[in-house]
Amino acid sequence: MLTLFGLAGATGAIWWAVFALKPYDISAEQLTARYAHVGAATPGPQVELGAAEPVTVGATVAWAQALRYTSFDGALVLGRIVHPTDPALFGAARPGRPVLLALHGMGRTHWRWWQSEFKGRPTIESTHLLAERALQAGHVVVALDARAHGDRKDLHRPLIAREMMRDLHLWGEREPYERLIVDTVKDYRVLLDWVARQPQFDGGRIRAAGYSMGAQMALLLAATDTRVLSVAAMVPPHLDRKVAAVAPSTVAARLTDVEVWLLTGDDDEYASRSDNAALFASLPGSAKKHLTFPGGHMLPPTYVEQLQPWLRPKADASASASALSEERATL
Repeated sequence: MLTLFGLAGATGAIWWAVFALKPYDISAEQLTARYAHVGAATPGPQVELGAAEPVTVGATVAWAQALRYTSFDGALVLGRIVHPTDPALFGAARPGRPVLLALHGMGRTHWRWWQSEFKGRPTIESTHLLAERALQAGHVVVALDARAHGDRKDLHRPLIAREMMRDLHLWGEREPYERLIVDTVKDYRVLLDWVARQPQFDGGRIRAAGYSMGAQMALLLAATDTRVLSVAAMVPPHLDRKVAAVAPSTVAARLTDVEVWLLTGDDDEYASRSDNAALFASLPGSAKKHLTFPGGHMLPPTYVEQLQPWLRPKADASASASALSEERATL
């Protein structure tokens, strides 16, 4: 018996020495370089838009266009842009519309932001209802497929989220996971270069909303691109210094001028109550709000109603100072 215990201990020590993820530090300069998406002489992206066609998001009629462009490394980016009115009738003399960047969760696709079902199964994140509220508030909503997701899957090496996370934690394969997150954030930075040149958009009113992995990426995007001024982060997973380059806790201090609404479950299997409280506390400034909900990683659909004020212009949403403090959502 002692021999078996000895072998188990030795095996564990070897695994720890060879495979276990080790924490590391990343400096502000290294982080900036990691998320840099263009050089000074790099031309802006040429975005191809499909024909606008009427669609229904929730119960709201809108106009959708397929979107595609080549990213910083030559990768093809695919997604969709949805307008609250026919873009052909939107006069150039009018003020530009606010933009909502919508980021999906791991193993999902941008279609989760537009419809209640995908491939015959409910899209239980309710993100299509948030997209509907944004359209009703006058936003143009843009969602991309993350790398290795949706229409960007490699058919010869399809991403299986649980296998990627297993390999990350069991075998210490950090690089594929970090590259997926970082390069997708950089895809959005390239998109913002295009948004900034379009008169139909208001570059001073760019928001990002994300669910799970999308929440993680929305926080990373706002921390590395000053054009994103407001974030709704729904149930971001807790990550520590073992994957420091993609952990929200790494970049929280950089969100000084960003409004952040953090939505979390009080029994989330991917982020404990104390993890979420620590993340919220690390966000600088007063323009932050923490909504907590009973349950786990899948928030109840009522979270969409709780986010309604976040979509209003700041002048309309200005309420008491207590509206920008931590609170418990009443469901």
